[in-house]
Amino acid sequence: MTTESSADQSAHNDTRFFGQPRALAHLFGVEMWERFSFYGMQGILLIYLYFSVTRGGLGLDEAVAGGIVGAYGGSVYLSTILGAWLADRLFGSERVLFGSAVVIVAGHLSLALLPGLLGVAVGLVLIALGSGGLKANATSVVGTLYSAEDPRRDAGFSLFYLGINLGAFFGPILTGLLQSTAGFHWGFGLAAVGMTAGLIQYSFGRRGLPDSAREVPNPLPRGRYPLVAVIAVAALALIAVLVLTGVVRADNLATIVIIAALAATVAYFAVILSSSRITAVERSRVWAFLPLFVTSVAFWSLYQQQFTVLTVYSDKRLDRTLFGWEMPVSWVQSINPVFIIVLSGVFAALWTRMGKRQPATPLKFALSAIVMGGAFLLFLPFAGGGPNSTPLLAIVGILFVFTVAELLLSPIGLSAATKLAPARFQTQMVALFFLSVSLGTAISGWLVRFYDPTNEVPYFTILGLIAVAVGVGLGISAKPVLKLMKGVS
Repeated sequence: MTTESSADQSAHNDTRFFGQPRALAHLFGVEMWERFSFYGMQGILLIYLYFSVTRGGLGLDEAVAGGIVGAYGGSVYLSTILGAWLADRLFGSERVLFGSAVVIVAGHLSLALLPGLLGVAVGLVLIALGSGGLKANATSVVGTLYSAEDPRRDAGFSLFYLGINLGAFFGPILTGLLQSTAGFHWGFGLAAVGMTAGLIQYSFGRRGLPDSAREVPNPLPRGRYPLVAVIAVAALALIAVLVLTGVVRADNLATIVIIAALAATVAYFAVILSSSRITAVERSRVWAFLPLFVTSVAFWSLYQQQFTVLTVYSDKRLDRTLFGWEMPVSWVQSINPVFIIVLSGVFAALWTRMGKRQPATPLKFALSAIVMGGAFLLFLPFAGGGPNSTPLLAIVGILFVFTVAELLLSPIGLSAATKLAPARFQTQMVALFFLSVSLGTAISGWLVRFYDPTNEVPYFTILGLIAVAVGVGLGISAKPVLKLMKGVS
């Protein structure tokens, strides 16, 4: 039997932050500022890449710029695997979280201060690594504030989720406003200031976290440290060689990330399914997760186009005039967080009220893909128009549909990963879900090359119908999938 340390007991009994442990305020803060900087930077990143030099941008081809953004987004979710491994084997979640926040600050400063593609390359690599590490561990650290029986746990995570969406809402608004009035590097600089504020706040509050937040669940034997160091150096050297020899280029980054995510996915499924440490029932449940994984990839490949195609569309098609003033392109990306804040509670109440009558997980995934495909088809009445031809209210409505689709899949997917995971592979199954996000995000960047602003109908029609077909296919096969899930719904 294990006993809690005095620090853990103190955290569990603390009610100084709206009835929650005071340490939650510091985690709320660092996550809010991280999302502020993440979405604030991402809100102006694509237009920085493809705007002409005279408009303050780098003048890249739109397809190349979209591929870079997609590859970056996919790399963030790929990095969660590294962040989770470092926490589980070497440093513990809290230390990785703090180190990741430092790396994110360095990335934003690089974007703000370094010129041209050098700043983009250094900045995006650092931010992707840091955001992946923070994303992988922030939720884990929040969980250490509560005992398993603590009734405040769900409310605490709801507060934490509110911080995420507050940052996601204000980030694009403020960085976009600064970019449109003072220039791109000022916008990137504001993202850096925001993340620095979060880091400073967290550095003062991290001492109040329970000891369990710093525990290393599965320590790597010290005798294997040299091997890990050699592998890390070799991996960095290989990446450097591939970049210097032109194998990895700006125009194929999205493809490289897609290949890496596919390789990691196959490896993860193979390791879990071939393990002798899982039962026949657990193996069946992993197979059931496979069609959910494919549907998740299809969903994210469309949903994440908020940051690629929708940004281009907002720049070229959307009437952004408000009372005689043209709002920045990045403000469109603040619409979705508002709907998330409003609708997440509605969906939670809906599922609670329906209880056992609510749709099973495969049907929720199927509905999500169908709704997401429908959102793309909603672009068709406005496709092919000229500048300022799409009313702002139309995009608000389409993004409302985006959000409904997201709430049918994103929280449900994380829950399904934990429910279907074999006892010995809990973390790996969650990592698999994040790999579906990584793969879908990279695909969203790769798809930009097929988007032609002068002929949009085929693009929105084909992708919308593919997503609907994926959803219908999963819906038709829901019963066989549920059978494989062995009692999990």
